Amino acid sequence: MTEQPPPVTAAVRVAELHVLREQARLGPSEKATEAQRAKGKLTARERIDLLLDPGTFQEVEQLRRHRAVGFGLEAKKPYTDGVITGWGTVEGRTVFVYAHDFRIFGGALGEAHATKIHKIMDMAIAAGAPLVSLNDGAGARIQEGVSALAGYGGIFQRNTRASGVIPQISVMLGPCAGGAAYSPALTDFVFMVRETSQMFITGPDVVQAVTGEEITQNGLGGADVHAGVSGVSHFVHDDEETCLAEVRYLISLLPSNNREMPPPLPPGDDPADRRTDVLLDLVPADGNRPYDMRKVLEEIVDHGDLLEVHEHWARNIICALARIDGRVVGILANQPQFLAGVLDIEASEKAARFVQLCDAFNIPLLTLVDVPGFLPGVSQEHGGIIRHGAKLLYAYCNATVPRISLILRKAYGGAYIVMDSQSIGADLTYAWPTNEIAVMGAEGAANVIFRREIAGSDHPETVRAEKIAAYKSELMHPYYAAERGLVDDVIDPAETRKVLAAALAMLRTKHADLPSRKHGNPPQ
Repeated sequence: MTEQPPPVTAAVRVAELHVLREQARLGPSEKATEAQRAKGKLTARERIDLLLDPGTFQEVEQLRRHRAVGFGLEAKKPYTDGVITGWGTVEGRTVFVYAHDFRIFGGALGEAHATKIHKIMDMAIAAGAPLVSLNDGAGARIQEGVSALAGYGGIFQRNTRASGVIPQISVMLGPCAGGAAYSPALTDFVFMVRETSQMFITGPDVVQAVTGEEITQNGLGGADVHAGVSGVSHFVHDDEETCLAEVRYLISLLPSNNREMPPPLPPGDDPADRRTDVLLDLVPADGNRPYDMRKVLEEIVDHGDLLEVHEHWARNIICALARIDGRVVGILANQPQFLAGVLDIEASEKAARFVQLCDAFNIPLLTLVDVPGFLPGVSQEHGGIIRHGAKLLYAYCNATVPRISLILRKAYGGAYIVMDSQSIGADLTYAWPTNEIAVMGAEGAANVIFRREIAGSDHPETVRAEKIAAYKSELMHPYYAAERGLVDDVIDPAETRKVLAAALAMLRTKHADLPSRKHGNPPQ
């Protein structure tokens, strides 16, 4: 009589489960982990642990494996299929995450891999919580052919559906090539790490084969390239730990979804009515002298803390998230240290998208104006400054969040209108006594208006100086706009923080509706 095997008990099955989970948690092999670390990179699970509050990660489909056959795939079916998905918390608030595991198939996307990402994206949208992707993958899994490409299509569709609904943050921690690069481009924020992360549509080998140009991966699509040249990356860091800490900080400034307000903090020990006397010395009255607008902002916001977006790109305009009296505000400000603070193609694009982001997520807008106009030049006109400048105009005109503008010094021509002037819907407009609001600078205006008189004079320079002084006296004195109701008040710079905090508090309950429509058709 054959001896029967002992009956399988629940305890045996539970023991098997723990073995499988441990296999999935450890990954393919110690050798693969060492290879990842040799590149200066953390593992996917280590990254998730840095992003989320300790002990809060709940994994989804940990034991998922692909079903593909051919090219040796049927003999290699690791758990997770190269992507870890789930949710946890950041400062107690729910956040969804997926992280490519480069140790498995180089993080390449296959059908099962994509399905896991689709599911966690759907869960984030349904739950109304931010989605963070930790990208470290080699693109589509070639062995699975078109099924892998279709997986990317599903990701792009969900990125678009979630746009303006939940915050989407892409963290580039390795390579991202080909069509895979379009998912980060569809999200709200892109973080990159120097030396280890690259993004490009076609790699250096293809570029050289087609154009003959020789370039490295970092030279083509490295972190500094995308942070300072292309504008693809919003933030750049030297290491993964710092990068992920900054992601946590960004999440703390954003609402969970478009139906909520950004999370407030208690006012703390930086009173809303704190005087800002130092601003009198920071900003020269002479409009031709540069200064660092960032120092002005640091005096106004709580504790001087700013999270600047696109800090290294289009540096003639500053876009930043900060708090005033504990409440999050989106700040746009011309930066006189770079190109005298003019608006050009890149600055217009940068600012327009930031305005749209803030409006989508109920973040009030504060605009500090010191702009001499749009950048003149053939390259700007041929590059489409008209349509690019119109993007910023459209974004402001379409925004329904509280909008406050403050004119520090120059506000000339069309750039004055575009920088959230009262005429395009700013709720409140303030100005310092040093403001100059005009069609153009006095020198240019005098040369146009009094051209013949100056040319026909025996002393043209003397006459020009007289006409410039007369134009300034007549049309550019600090109270000209206030007298005509184009600014609501001229304020003492030392009271800037107090005035802005009170205005933001008043506008907190603002409600505005746009006309019923499917969507607008913004300039491209």
